[in-house]
Amino acid sequence: MPRMLVSYDPSWPARFTSFAADLRQLTGADWVIEHIGSTAIPGMRAKPIIDLAVRIRDIDDFDAHQPALETGGWRRGSAVRSHPVMILEREGARVAIAHFFTAGDWDAVHQRILRDWLRSHPDDADLYVHAKCDAVAAAARGTSEYNAAKTPVIQEIVDRARAAQGLPSVPVSDK
Repeated sequence: MPRMLVSYDPSWPARFTSFAADLRQLTGADWVIEHIGSTAIPGMRAKPIIDLAVRIRDIDDFDAHQPALETGGWRRGSAVRSHPVMILEREGARVAIAHFFTAGDWDAVHQRILRDWLRSHPDDADLYVHAKCDAVAAAARGTSEYNAAKTPVIQEIVDRARAAQGLPSVPVSDK
């Protein structure tokens, strides 16, 4: 079951900065790394797990650095199929998830588009928080998985945000 949602923690941006520095130190790569996910939205309730978007040149760039990341405690372990994902755990709990996107895909990454949209559209941010709360409740009852339960609202918001940029709809779920 997913962790419970917690109130926004003002330390999340600093935790992101620390994890991003860790990725760069482990690999020596000069990657662009951005804070994504709910912890990147000021004031939003979230699971206390920091999500990072990492812009890599191509998959070979990721493959070349994966052993160094693993040495630092990051591991593959996600059902995501569209891009590589590595997870960092401490004391048996996830603390960070790094999503690796190629430079060619970077501008259309829906996680980045969703973050930017929610930061500037408080009504959609509220809609998303309510969907997340409902998803946690549904998962607790065993009637649905957390991610599957919130996906319809994410899809609606991402479609709206992509349309505003002249981009077509893309499925947000790749599990």
